[in-house]
Amino acid sequence: MYLISACLAGMNCKYNGDNNYHEVFEKLVKENKAVPLCPEQVGGLSTPRTPAEIQGGDGLDVIKGKARVVTSEGKDVTCSFLTGAKEALKLARIIGAKKAILKSKSPSCGCCEIYDGSFKGVLKEGMGVTAAYLFQNGIRVIDSDEFLKSK
Repeated sequence: MYLISACLAGMNCKYNGDNNYHEVFEKLVKENKAVPLCPEQVGGLSTPRTPAEIQGGDGLDVIKGKARVVTSEGKDVTCSFLTGAKEALKLARIIGAKKAILKSKSPSCGCCEIYDGSFKGVLKEGMGVTAAYLFQNGIRVIDSDEFLKSK
């Protein structure tokens, strides 16, 4: 069983109200092999919402209190991202998921790369908050783009 970023299965939960649908991910959900979740929504953020990026590090640094998640308007939304990560882990444990397929480059779900906090489209190596939290708690995190390449 996988935990999966809800946007990948076609749920309109991205910051702009859209999704990152791909039929491979929808099929996993329909076949009861994956359960979708948007950590930003369960963390209390609305859809649509102002874009956010991690400043001062990556998701591991956010968990340690050394970095924060800030919107393009300067609002600190770190607490919502941390809440979403904790709720994602709760759901993973409830469904018995040992793996999570997470949306590439997201400040929540990015597993390999995230945006650098400048809101200029620059990527850097690192994990999003939820990816880092799941990883720290023994859940294998899989980048959605890498998952598709393996299919």
